[in-house]
Amino acid sequence: MDNFEIIWKKIVNNLRLEITDETYKLWLEPAIPTSLEKDKLSVKVPNKFFVRWLSEHYCERIDNILKSSDPCLKVEFYTDKVENKVEPDSVEARELNETLFLPKKFVSKYSFDNFVIGQSNHFAHAASLAITKNPGNTYNPLFLYGGVGLGKTHLLNAIGIEIKKHFPAFNIIYVTSEKFTNDLIEYLKNNRIAEFRIKYRNVDLLLIDDIQFLTGKEMIQQEFFHTFNALYDRRKQIVLSSDSSPKDMGSLEERLRSRFQWGVVADIQPPDLETRVAIIKKKIEAEKISIPDDVLYYIASNIKNNIRTLEGAILSIAAYSSLTETRITIEKAKEYLKTVITESDIEKDIGLDTIQSVVSNNFNLSVADLKGKKRTESVVFPRQIAMYLSRILTSYSTTEIGEFYGGRDHSTVLHAGNKIKNKITKDPYFAALLNKITKQVKESA
Repeated sequence: MDNFEIIWKKIVNNLRLEITDETYKLWLEPAIPTSLEKDKLSVKVPNKFFVRWLSEHYCERIDNILKSSDPCLKVEFYTDKVENKVEPDSVEARELNETLFLPKKFVSKYSFDNFVIGQSNHFAHAASLAITKNPGNTYNPLFLYGGVGLGKTHLLNAIGIEIKKHFPAFNIIYVTSEKFTNDLIEYLKNNRIAEFRIKYRNVDLLLIDDIQFLTGKEMIQQEFFHTFNALYDRRKQIVLSSDSSPKDMGSLEERLRSRFQWGVVADIQPPDLETRVAIIKKKIEAEKISIPDDVLYYIASNIKNNIRTLEGAILSIAAYSSLTETRITIEKAKEYLKTVITESDIEKDIGLDTIQSVVSNNFNLSVADLKGKKRTESVVFPRQIAMYLSRILTSYSTTEIGEFYGGRDHSTVLHAGNKIKNKITKDPYFAALLNKITKQVKESA
């Protein structure tokens, strides 16, 4: 082994203590030491991008490594590859662009028409719809954030579908941050960084899902920073989604954090009960399946943090009913959901006494009235509401619920449930009242 190879190996071994295996394979493995002349160690790299990146990010580290043994020695990166620069706005760029853009694979069901709007997502939906009218000039960039399964991907799809409809000539790229990262690495390895830049910097709309995965990736962040600037300066629309707001994204360069907040930052919260009910109704309508209202409300009341889980539960119960040729009941739903939904997805059971207390307060009754023998409408109807909520919000059987409400039998509880279900479908004002009472029960638990 020549002396220059020994020196380079020492440098690399020290650098590997500070960097990840991924960084080593991408940047240092392709670097080859070629000569040592006086105080200069020459290292050959694949292209000019490598020269610039390694010089900017590693020369100071290398100087520190050599300080004790060879303080006068300097490392110089070079390439013998001749690169023909392709200007982004040139004819060649546009021709190459036609072969590089990703297929516009949007999921048709994730449209604005199929998005259920509620208090938790109203602003995010409104901002998303607004940019489709005047992309690049209204709310740029648009940054959507929220937990898993709350509709961020749905809105990104909807934006792409709507803009493509109104601006069919637009070039659109819709990728995850992982795809952006993998593309960059692949183009670098094949000495095609100019093509990568043409691909991503010559779009009219760039949609990137899960942008949070750029955090901690220094080189990827730098490339995205320049991509962002190129698009923003030309008033091209940028839409990003993340599981957290820009200010909470750790290991994100401050200059990117700042740019992510230049336009509009909109959060999506878990849907409230009314929105969850609406989501389920939209789903069963689209899938042409039938779910009894008590089952619908049970699911909506117990799965609150993830729309995907909510929709998955509906489809699972419908499939179970079809395959076993059994009618969907709330008891069957409770039993089956235990096998497909984790404890974190379902709220803990609410006590019967909590339901009893909230209902009696809403109707200005005493607890004794709900448990007593009075048969007046002003008492019977609230009692039926309490029994109905006890069925959908707890795991108690109809027999146990009947016993709790003054020793009544299970058929009385079933009758109460049927009466409330019928009223829900016929009286929207009552449905709203029931939603309000349900929220109060859950908040009091």
